[in-house]
Amino acid sequence: MKTDSQLQQDVMAELKWEPSVHATQIGVEVKNGVVTLAGEVGTYTEKLNAERAAQRVSGVKALAIELKVKVSGFGKRSDADIAESAKNILSWSSSIPPDAIHVMVENGWLTLSGTVEWQYQRQDAAHAVRYLLGVTGVSNQIAIKPAASAMNVKSDIEAALKRRAVADAKTIAVHVQGSEVTLTGTVHSWSERDVATRSAWGSAGVGQVVDKMSLVY
Repeated sequence: MKTDSQLQQDVMAELKWEPSVHATQIGVEVKNGVVTLAGEVGTYTEKLNAERAAQRVSGVKALAIELKVKVSGFGKRSDADIAESAKNILSWSSSIPPDAIHVMVENGWLTLSGTVEWQYQRQDAAHAVRYLLGVTGVSNQIAIKPAASAMNVKSDIEAALKRRAVADAKTIAVHVQGSEVTLTGTVHSWSERDVATRSAWGSAGVGQVVDKMSLVY
């Protein structure tokens, strides 16, 4: 198992290796395997890429993100301009139903609301707007219409985990209450955790996934 010092060095090296991140502007602290990223970045996309870079490092048990997005003069736009751009790009997406998503922008922070039928539509909407110039953050408050029964959702998720060859599929428990799915158990990597949560979101009618899985190295 890595010491906190080793983990800090590895995270710093991964940030430096990631070309979309200005590693010199990001501070890294580690305590008991929990990594904290602090500092300022130029775009919301850079913030997300820094988070993903840290997650790639073996030994990271959890992440605390204290990065602030400070948009340069070139990238600054009015909230009205950002809202208009967001509406346009959402209207161009073939996966998102027309007029299903509502947009609100305050100080560069973009909030999406509305209702869709599938999680992938919810994800596509957030993915489409996060790269817009001037955006400092995205809150995805889009709801998903309830659909299938709890029993069907549970069996669908369990079958998906087996199909995708998740090594710890048998140690992951699926509990469904209404449109909320709770995953418990253990996984051995961030990628397995990601596959498990995406499998849960892939079932129709799932409105929320609660990740209570433990990461064990």
